Amino acid sequence: MSSIDRSQSVGGTRTYEVRTYGCQMNVHDSERLAGLLEDAGYVRAPEGSDGEADVVVFNTCAVRENADNKLYGNLGHLAPKKAARPGMQIAVGGCLAQKDRDTIVKKAPWVDVVFGTHNIGKLPVLLERARVQEEAQVEIAESLEAFPSTLPTRRESAYAAWVSISVGCNNTCTFCIVPALRGKEKDRRPGDILAEIEALVAEGVSEITLLGQNVNAYGSDIGDREAFSKLLRACGRIEGLERVRFTSPHPRDFTDDVIAAMAETPNVMPQLHMPLQSGSDPILKAMRRSYRQERFLGIIEKVRAAIPHAAISTDIIVGFPGETEEDFEQTLHVVREARFAQAFTFQYSKRPGTPAAEMDGQIPKKVVQERYERLVALQEEISWEENKKQVGRTLELMVAEGEGRKDDTTHRLSGRAPDNRLVHFTKPDQEVRPGDVVTVEITYAAPHHLLAEGPVLAVRRTRAGDAWEKRNAEKASKASQPTGVLLGLPRIGVPEPLPVAASGCGCD
Repeated sequence: MSSIDRSQSVGGTRTYEVRTYGCQMNVHDSERLAGLLEDAGYVRAPEGSDGEADVVVFNTCAVRENADNKLYGNLGHLAPKKAARPGMQIAVGGCLAQKDRDTIVKKAPWVDVVFGTHNIGKLPVLLERARVQEEAQVEIAESLEAFPSTLPTRRESAYAAWVSISVGCNNTCTFCIVPALRGKEKDRRPGDILAEIEALVAEGVSEITLLGQNVNAYGSDIGDREAFSKLLRACGRIEGLERVRFTSPHPRDFTDDVIAAMAETPNVMPQLHMPLQSGSDPILKAMRRSYRQERFLGIIEKVRAAIPHAAISTDIIVGFPGETEEDFEQTLHVVREARFAQAFTFQYSKRPGTPAAEMDGQIPKKVVQERYERLVALQEEISWEENKKQVGRTLELMVAEGEGRKDDTTHRLSGRAPDNRLVHFTKPDQEVRPGDVVTVEITYAAPHHLLAEGPVLAVRRTRAGDAWEKRNAEKASKASQPTGVLLGLPRIGVPEPLPVAASGCGCD
């Protein structure tokens, strides 16, 4: 056993590392993969181990054009490490694995396991089979074998959690490959969802994010058109659940009963991510998006009328095939009218297997780049103006950990407002834990964050903060055990609010 092997496989226990790419669905799946591995006796490798774990799992995305290059580049980086360490294993799962299948092993023959989006529960078995048989195992299920929420989980946060309500998608957007990889929508029973949320709340979780590829289409598989609004209202009746969010909805399925449920259920947060993709009716038609500009702006108007302080974000694709300057100007028009708090913008990229990849009128990169920069500049201006409207408001923040990169040097803490805006605030004299709630007054606005530079007005210790404290204490206790087993407990914090690299897969 090499020195690296000794440092990672303490006492014969094998370590693992999961690398996640893509959307929130992939992040949630990675929590399941980590839970499965720990249930099978693996322990998490220390942070910064950089491929030195005994098992490295790539949970991949297939939406962006460079997804393949990123994966094979990382696999190439690990090849010499594996060659020097007999017994090390590499697994590739997720959307790219579902798409490429045997191609991965052909291009990277040192990979041990390839598994798809429908059979993540098989990972420990496939790793063991690859070890015993000493050959790569490629197993891609064509349909869902077990709903992910039935699998063991290693959640990234002690006080905030993803809760999957459906998998798959029934849409046929011409730029998106996800439905082909994750299959048709399959809804989870409402009782099972609520039982999971209640169990999470009992453990100290105070914020949940309902997750689906097309989250507000929930009910189409179980035959209830109002199932999603009913689910939101049911979440409002769960004692101890302080914040409910959801992502990502589709304008086609965003009905008035959902808006009413958001407005009338106190713990459903005034935040909405509503993917636009394009403001041009001809481009929306070419994308097979089943709404038009007027319908989209009508939804925004209704949401603002019912929830005046709602923060609305979106996804936009620039340079879709056939997009003219007039089409792009229509997108800019919608951005000006909607006044999004934030927009996640993507330059269109071809994905093999999608209708858009074969369309005429592919836009030159130079034109796409120029339009993209104009859109980003406009949205930056609007985001800043909208954030300035928050100055002087008194807000309750859920304290986060790790979201303020400069918190240590500025002696501040960070938290999320009800509308999910990031706020950095002055550290109070009394102890404040992630998961606790503080009341602050906003004094300054930047395009992507707010500041509360005055004293904290109130601190409320919560069961969520207790849960964070308990997890931290367990981490410290295990780290001090003489066996030296390194559990590498994860960073605690609220699930990232639609990060640019992961937002919506550009396909919602």
